[in-house]
Amino acid sequence: MPVVVVESPAKAKTINKYLGPDFTVLASYGHVRDLPPKDGSVDTDNEFGMTWEVANDSRKHVKAIADALKDDNALILATDPDREGEAISWHLQEALTKRRSIKKDTAVSRVTFNAITKEAVTEAMKNPRQVDMPLVEAYLARRALDYLVGFNLSPVLWRKLPGARSAGRVQSVCLRLIVERETEIEAFNPQEYWSVRAQLATPRGQEFEARLTVLGGEKLDKYSLKNATAAELAVQAVASRKLSVLSVEAKPAARNPSAPFMTSTLQQEASRKFGMGAKQCMSAAQRLYEAGYITYMRTDGIDMAPEAVQAARDEIAKRYGADYVPSSPRIYKNKAKNAQEAHECIRPTDMGRDAASLKLSEDDQRKLYDLIWKRTLSCQMEGARLERTTVDIGSDDKQIVLRATGQVMLFDGFMRVYEEGRDDVADEDDKRLPQIMQGEALKFASSLAAQAEKAGKDASALSDDGAVLALQHHTQPPPRYTEATLVKRMEELGIGRPSTYASVITTIQDREYVRKEKNRLFPEDKGRIVTIFLLNFFRKYVGYEFTANLEEELDDVSAGQRDYKDLLGRFWRDFSAAISETSDLRITEVLDVLDDALAPQLYPPREDGTDPRSCPKCGAGQLHLKTSRTGGFVGCGNYPECNYTRPISGEGAEGYERILGEDAGDEIHLKSGRFGPYVQRGEATPENKKPPRSSLPKQGKDFLPGWGPNELTLEQALTLLTLPREIGQHPDGGAIQSNLGRFGPYIAHQLPDDEKPVYVNLKDTLDVFEIGMNRAVEMLAEKRANPGRRGSRAAVKPLKELGEHPESGGAVNILDGRYGPYVKWEKVNATLPKDVEPKDVTMELAVQLIAEKSSKGGKKKTAAKKPAAKKKAAPKKAAAKE
Repeated sequence: MPVVVVESPAKAKTINKYLGPDFTVLASYGHVRDLPPKDGSVDTDNEFGMTWEVANDSRKHVKAIADALKDDNALILATDPDREGEAISWHLQEALTKRRSIKKDTAVSRVTFNAITKEAVTEAMKNPRQVDMPLVEAYLARRALDYLVGFNLSPVLWRKLPGARSAGRVQSVCLRLIVERETEIEAFNPQEYWSVRAQLATPRGQEFEARLTVLGGEKLDKYSLKNATAAELAVQAVASRKLSVLSVEAKPAARNPSAPFMTSTLQQEASRKFGMGAKQCMSAAQRLYEAGYITYMRTDGIDMAPEAVQAARDEIAKRYGADYVPSSPRIYKNKAKNAQEAHECIRPTDMGRDAASLKLSEDDQRKLYDLIWKRTLSCQMEGARLERTTVDIGSDDKQIVLRATGQVMLFDGFMRVYEEGRDDVADEDDKRLPQIMQGEALKFASSLAAQAEKAGKDASALSDDGAVLALQHHTQPPPRYTEATLVKRMEELGIGRPSTYASVITTIQDREYVRKEKNRLFPEDKGRIVTIFLLNFFRKYVGYEFTANLEEELDDVSAGQRDYKDLLGRFWRDFSAAISETSDLRITEVLDVLDDALAPQLYPPREDGTDPRSCPKCGAGQLHLKTSRTGGFVGCGNYPECNYTRPISGEGAEGYERILGEDAGDEIHLKSGRFGPYVQRGEATPENKKPPRSSLPKQGKDFLPGWGPNELTLEQALTLLTLPREIGQHPDGGAIQSNLGRFGPYIAHQLPDDEKPVYVNLKDTLDVFEIGMNRAVEMLAEKRANPGRRGSRAAVKPLKELGEHPESGGAVNILDGRYGPYVKWEKVNATLPKDVEPKDVTMELAVQLIAEKSSKGGKKKTAAKKPAAKKKAAPKKAAAKE
């Protein structure tokens, strides 16, 4: 029986159903080899030879495959159909050859399929090939480049910028985009402008709104009305005229559907519609692919297989009627420069199965599949037909002209199923207008003041009857990137590829260079400092054009049109020289360069005209850029006599140092540290190196309402500085204390004979200030009696006992956990779906959840095993042990 190797156990399980007992299907669990993180893994002196190492976690999986090959002398490599998949197959072949598990007579072949369906897998098995070496060489070049940049540039950052974590070939360019967008926002000067609207009524009493477009016979542009005075004059000019309809123009319009999804557009749309991050989106897509529900999810392609197009057209006709099927199929052409990345679009494998019919238990998978199914069907549907109407209303002398626009949907077409999301708010041009006829006299109608107030606009310029209104506006800075708009921008610049978007965005957040708030990406001070350093000392290597050109050269390698060692040689020659130039620089020299580069942001002009570099605390010292483990900051040069500091984002920046007031002769400060804002009594001195301090309380990921850095008062700060608070003496001895910790509010107590304290989490943050002795003693007693998994072996009381597992034995119970109720059976813990109550869980549902969880985590299976499973015993046992 041939041994078939795929990446994941979930994929192996699906494929095993299609191949049957004549094949042994095993999982490699991703990459099995990598470059060890030490000097010399890429030998730049010997044609960039690479030293590979089998990871500790992968050894048992490689051994399982090797053991299977002792009986079955045929190996089929069925990893994913992209560069990473090809690399995994190559690594497996090399590792198994090195172990002598692949012999001279061992048949080794490579198969790929774009969807895990019976037809696709069976067809792939009929068309084996060898490993695609140009694709592998493209992988080798990328891996070597990432190693050379990361392993040589990161130590430079560590030495010159304490607190910096790492640099990367693509991640640093991505970080630059976010930092430069923040700089644009900070430098932005809003421009005031006004618009004038009127509420009008037809002779039949139907009301509509129109905006002023011509004043004094001259056409207005967006910024023509610069201030309130000009707006008020315009309001009076409109209100004093009699108005009639000058023209009514109706034009047909059409809207066509968007192309089917590729990786980047799927990530963008999942972010817009569901707020999913790129990593979250790709994780859900991976599980859908491995279950056989969608085609491969890492692709630059938007074309669709002819049979899939026909299936979509048939399903459209069946569900919505023949009117929704265009006369000929819609053809979408690939824009990908690299054909190796351009697989088929991301689509359902079965057009007839919508999300409801799949009965997916995981919310992310259900949402994403629904999105993919609707987008795929809509891309083959008839376009929407609209009628757009423009009405011009004016005075007899045409000195005043207003315009109303609206549209009517004549045929919804693809919009019946799906409409693409937008990153920015759209104009309100889709309102429906009442019947309006040319030449009709119009009257001013109801007041617009209430509408303006509701919209939060300044309505100071208002006609006497309230029917003509001037609204104040200000130009807005460019918006901060979301993960969706960042992926879109990276794609436009040619930076990164479908397989790297998610990992790059995740990395810069994990390195604490960027934080995500309300779905927007903000650069941290550490990220700014790293970016400015790289722009000043390694500008070429964080250049957009250089990075995009390098990506194109790597694409040439995968197409077999360029030698990868030649590419690495040219890159290393210049890059190693740049590294050498910075090796002799002292930290003070680096900080001087960065201080000058950041001067416009660090030291903007002050309103009182004083020197922006003078210390606002002591007045004698000059401010200068400094670095620490937590990133960059501005400090007084008169240290240690003056210890004034502030963030590089400027004086008065949100959540950073300011003096809240005084108490008992001490200044009470609001500061920012590694784990966020905190309050502190006084300043650190040689005698008092650690003055009292306390973090600001949080509720989930956000600050407790009313206790954020912007709202915090002196009284609240003093309350926080009372922590840890002694609640009282426990009846059995020892003080009970309440406090705020890194993971939230808690109480703590240690009995005289205990080795360590007992901690109990509090649900309400304010309980740390209010909880009394009776409740605290009761909570501690309950915790000691029922410590759960972290304490003694006392069993947690189940919410519901379901009985013995029907197939494998062992108690199945419903327990309450930190993240909600879950099903527990032996070592398997399966979280309940959000819409399922513990009391409603049946044994049948519990067994299903346990099976799904087991298949993901590599735990032992609950179902009866097939004969071939005997050869899988080794990896299963290892996974269970792990």
